[in-house]
Amino acid sequence: MKTVLHKSDTRGNADHGWLKSRHTFSFANYQDPERMNFGVLRVLNDDTVSESRGFGTHPHRDMEIVSIPLEGDLKHQDNMGNETIIRSGDIQVMSAGTGVMHSEYNNNPDKPVKFLQIWVIPNKQNVEPRYDQITLNTADRKNKLQQVLSPNTDDAGIWAHQNAWFNMTNLDKGKELQYRLNDADNNGVYAFILKGDATINGQDLNERDGFGVWDTETLDIKADSDTEILLMEVPMNM
Repeated sequence: MKTVLHKSDTRGNADHGWLKSRHTFSFANYQDPERMNFGVLRVLNDDTVSESRGFGTHPHRDMEIVSIPLEGDLKHQDNMGNETIIRSGDIQVMSAGTGVMHSEYNNNPDKPVKFLQIWVIPNKQNVEPRYDQITLNTADRKNKLQQVLSPNTDDAGIWAHQNAWFNMTNLDKGKELQYRLNDADNNGVYAFILKGDATINGQDLNERDGFGVWDTETLDIKADSDTEILLMEVPMNM
C-alpha cells in the first residue's frame, strides 16, 4: 500500500475578496511540483463565493469538471443552453470536450455559497461537450456509501469519461465501513474529509484533510466523530 497525506493547512490559499479558495493541487497562482495531481484527479478546489458574486464566462476543454455544492445555491450558465441552479445534495458534471463556455455565480444575495470544484482528466479527448446534473437523496449515505459518479451511464449517480467512481458517506461517531476498489489494479482512492474526523487505513484525518491511497484493494474507514467523507477512485496513470 502506498499513501500520500495532504493536511488541510498545507493547501494553496487564494483570497480574491469575493472568492476564497483552498487548492489541494497546483492551480492558478499556487504551483507546487509535488502537488500537481493524484493520478487523473487534477484539481480539487474548496471554494467560497460571496453573495451575488461569481466566475464570469470562461472556457474549458478536454476536462471532466465536477461541482459538488456544500452550502447555498450556485447558478450555472453555458453556451450549450443550460441555465440551472445546483444546491447541497446535487452533483453536476460537465464534459468540456472540444470546448465549452460557462459561468458560475452565487445565486444568493444574503449568504455565501460553498462548493467543491473538481477536475478529472478524461480518457477520451475531443468529445462532444455535455452537461448533466442530478439531485441525490443524502439520507442514502447515512452510515453507508452512496455512489455519486461512475463511468457507466446506467449506474447510480452521474457519469464521466473516465474509469472513476466517486462515493460520499455521512458516518456517526464510531461507525466503520469498508470501501472496495472497483479497479484495484489501476486505480487509487483520494479521500477528502468534508467534516469531522476519521481514521482511514490507520491514518488519522481531520476536517478538510486529503489522503491518497493506492496499491491496495480496500479502504477501512472509521468515524472518530460524526463525519462526512468524499471518496474519489481514479486511475493512477494518465
